[in-house]
Amino acid sequence: MATLGETLVRLLEIYGTEIVFGIPGVHTAELYRGLAGSPIRHVTPRHEQGAGFMADGYARVTGKPGVAMVISGPGLANIATAMMQAKADSIPMLVIAGVNSPGKMDSGNGHLHEMPDQRGFADHVAAFAHTVLTPEELPQVMARAFAVFESARPGPVMIEIPVRLMRADAGHVALPDRKPEARPPAPDPQRLAAVVEACRAATSPVILIGGGARRGAADALALAESLDCPLIGTINARACLPKDHPLAVPLNVGMEGVRDLLEESDLVLAFGTEFGPTDFDIDEAGPVGRPKKLVRVDIDPEQLMRNFQPDIGLVGDAAMALRQIRAALGPEGRKAGGAERAAGAIRAARETLPEDYRAHIALLDAIRDRIPEAAFVGDSTQLVYAGNLGFGIGNRGHWFNSAVGFGTLGYALPAAIGAALGRPGAPVVAIAGDGGLQFTLAELGTVADCGVPVIVVVWNNGGYLEIRYCMESRGIAPEGVSPSPPDFAKVAEAYGIGATVLDGPEGVADAVAEAVFRNAPFVIDVRGV
Repeated sequence: MATLGETLVRLLEIYGTEIVFGIPGVHTAELYRGLAGSPIRHVTPRHEQGAGFMADGYARVTGKPGVAMVISGPGLANIATAMMQAKADSIPMLVIAGVNSPGKMDSGNGHLHEMPDQRGFADHVAAFAHTVLTPEELPQVMARAFAVFESARPGPVMIEIPVRLMRADAGHVALPDRKPEARPPAPDPQRLAAVVEACRAATSPVILIGGGARRGAADALALAESLDCPLIGTINARACLPKDHPLAVPLNVGMEGVRDLLEESDLVLAFGTEFGPTDFDIDEAGPVGRPKKLVRVDIDPEQLMRNFQPDIGLVGDAAMALRQIRAALGPEGRKAGGAERAAGAIRAARETLPEDYRAHIALLDAIRDRIPEAAFVGDSTQLVYAGNLGFGIGNRGHWFNSAVGFGTLGYALPAAIGAALGRPGAPVVAIAGDGGLQFTLAELGTVADCGVPVIVVVWNNGGYLEIRYCMESRGIAPEGVSPSPPDFAKVAEAYGIGATVLDGPEGVADAVAEAVFRNAPFVIDVRGV
């Protein structure tokens, strides 16, 4: 007999799952019955929120769904923040949760982990949520989840399994021999032809790519070269832009200079971006104006009509559309002053950067130049805010953080663990403020357990300095913005992790490079910044 729990593990294997992040409990113990003999690795975080962030970081560097397993009630509530961050950034995540058996789900009698309408709660933070009520349902709902991940706008999916059903006989349930194929929709040929004609008619086009177009980055660059036009990436697509290419504009689209470039162009080709305010209306200074002529490509037809309605809208996979438009245009080789326009936008934007942000970006540049293969995983902290404005990582690394979208604190460390597990051997730098790091500081224990060489840079200004500045700028007496940080080096050493303390940012790049050379986890506490 194969139980439903064992069948779930087998299905995860079929779908190519490499790692499950989770904390076992009495309400999920039966899901672990088949895991010990499986090739799937299990990673135990210190908190379910950490499990979700690890799954998120893993998904971002591998392109595969991150998988987490949580208990009913508090487990799902704890991972909800991570699910919402993934939903905001369109990151594929599969959350498998236990739930009380029928009759105990919403009885109000005080059963262990009882949560009123757990699935309804999950519906608000998931692409969809489903309760498995028979063993026969499991293969179908798994296929639905992966169809969302691979052929629709990705996001988190929650599948809950009643505790009693986990032990049920599922030996008779037919499983697929391999993962079913699910392909994203192709753009409409007629609308695609209209886009090609618009490209040929334009004299000052611009290409804008968002997180939904990451897989098409090479075709985006080739298309920009064909049209001789600037190529801009949103924060979630920043790492797709080659650092030194003359057409690349590795700056925030809401900055002066870059926004002027968009507003003055006679055609903006936007692929896989939601035109969200966290990119397009930084500091609430007013949103970027609508382009004169706008083409949008998005896999989500509803998103296609949000914020800016396009003159030509294509529903379909952004990477596929880029490839097809590029092929239809061919190597046009026009001369449209693309490099000059890109350089002018970069020059104008950088002139608006405050001195401290210029120094922060220079520090990030120094780390990148020392370790060009590094992935940078950030929290909401000053160094990351500056990087989101003007740091060009290049297409050999990664740059992602929680300072966009849902904007949670506590993201950097666990997401960096997931990233390190997803790309073994490649360096990963986690950047967190002293306040944000304390949200998930215990995940240093997971770093030690897994032995992943995550380098944690703590931007330690003794509290929530950006919030203090915000309060002071509005004439509010600062309150609640100075939580006392621990001695991070001693905390790291308590987990058996090496650490150092720096008085100021000088020497940070050298310290990171030395830590990467040691190929072991390390914490760098940068004080007085």
